[in-house]
Amino acid sequence: MSTVKIFSGSGSHELAKKIATEFGKPLGKGKLGKFSDGELSFRYAETVRGSDVYIVQSTVDSSDNIIELFLMIDAAKRASAKFVNVVIPYYGYARQDRKDKPRIAVSAKLLANLLTASGASRIVSCDLHAGQIQGFFDIPLDHLNGSSVFVPFLKKLKLNNLIFASPDAGGAERVREYAKYFETDFVICDKTREKANQVKSVQVIGDVENKDVIIIDDLIDTGGTISMASKVIMEKGAKSVRAVITHPVLSGNAEENLKKSSLLELVVTDSIPLKFRNKKIKVLSIAGLIAKAIRKIHENESTSSLFINR
Repeated sequence: MSTVKIFSGSGSHELAKKIATEFGKPLGKGKLGKFSDGELSFRYAETVRGSDVYIVQSTVDSSDNIIELFLMIDAAKRASAKFVNVVIPYYGYARQDRKDKPRIAVSAKLLANLLTASGASRIVSCDLHAGQIQGFFDIPLDHLNGSSVFVPFLKKLKLNNLIFASPDAGGAERVREYAKYFETDFVICDKTREKANQVKSVQVIGDVENKDVIIIDDLIDTGGTISMASKVIMEKGAKSVRAVITHPVLSGNAEENLKKSSLLELVVTDSIPLKFRNKKIKVLSIAGLIAKAIRKIHENESTSSLFINR
């Protein structure tokens, strides 16, 4: 059987180190270079010939992260790696997943095309913004679920009046799965936007009085929706409100929004490095989940045991 080698892009170095440790392998060595005009270069500092290469890189923040990822894929392919598997814990550019306005780009599909053209053999990701993005790829995609780390945490809270909330109608299916597992109800926050990243109003559809509310979502960006939703939920008589969100993008005025929110706690994963620290933020690692997925993929086993189902 071929050897597994795990490498990290510069945007996910800490997570990649944890994944390699969980898997029981040292993190592979590579060298990222930059010309004076900003152009990037990459080379592997060890042989990858005949190996199953796993490249860990979330596509967040800088476009440099994405170009670096393409270069790493291409370099592994040209260095005769057996398979070039790309672990993208946070799949950025996923919010533009359909043509909902005239003359707009569908970036989620474009990125899928570019990853495939670069030479990726397989994609491993976690909590895509929309499930249909899996269909944008003509190569295998293993879609992991953050509930594998969130559900054990929520069980430990032992909340007697638990109810789940979706911050918008689009997240209803995700929240329904949590409600089904915990055998409880869920509510939906109906939001009105003025424009991207600016929420005008939020209405809660459902009863949250005397409930411990858990808001479930795939990502938190500026935090405007979550801040407004938590405030409205508490005004509706909830006992407490927490948010459980996989990807902490936390851009713009997120720090200010989080501080003034009614959230008791914001629980996220380490799919993206935190931009700031706050006493409300608790980070759970998905390194173990990804390491298990890599092992199962390498040994041609099903990954279904990694999912929590009722």
